[in-house]
Amino acid sequence: MTTPARFDDRFRARLRELLAWRRDVRRFQRAPLPAGQVEHLIEIARLAPSVGLSEPWRFVVVDDPARRAAVRRNFERCNEAALAMQEPDRAAVYARLKLSGLAEAPCHLAVFADRLTAQGHGLGRLTMPEMVEYSVVAAVNILWLAARAEGIGMGWVSILDPDQMAAILAVPPAWKFIGYFCLGYPEAEDDTPDLERSGWERRHPEQPILIRR
Repeated sequence: MTTPARFDDRFRARLRELLAWRRDVRRFQRAPLPAGQVEHLIEIARLAPSVGLSEPWRFVVVDDPARRAAVRRNFERCNEAALAMQEPDRAAVYARLKLSGLAEAPCHLAVFADRLTAQGHGLGRLTMPEMVEYSVVAAVNILWLAARAEGIGMGWVSILDPDQMAAILAVPPAWKFIGYFCLGYPEAEDDTPDLERSGWERRHPEQPILIRR
């Protein structure tokens, strides 16, 4: 029998500190990550829970300059459309936001969910097939925390067309696009979200998020 791990108050305090300092990074140094670093982070991400032990996550490291350029064009088109939809009082703020680190980040990582994976034998997916995607998002969160613990910044670029991303990266049709991530050493670190510092939004701790029935 495996001896259970024990976590003390000091560890729990450090874990909360890690959670508080995990940020969505947009400004990166151009220095490359050490060889094998991305693979190391992905191995940690694979410790995430998955429905039926299906492990449906699929990771694509994007190194090819042409594919990266196509991703940037995808982002620019989607971002222009999003700007045009903003209310007048929000448009100026939106235009100032830095919403990607695509040009600077040394590492680009696309994450997909394999909706047709046979692993797990379909357990837990009959009534909620979206559990496959939820499982991949759980892995992304683990990867994000692992990266932060290594001093690496990570940013989620969500202003992208999913169908175009699948075509750009030439992945199987059954793979659903979950997210595109920039990784690298951050220019600066802060425990306050950039969107809060820019005035776009703020946290609302007083907002009721817990109910009891």
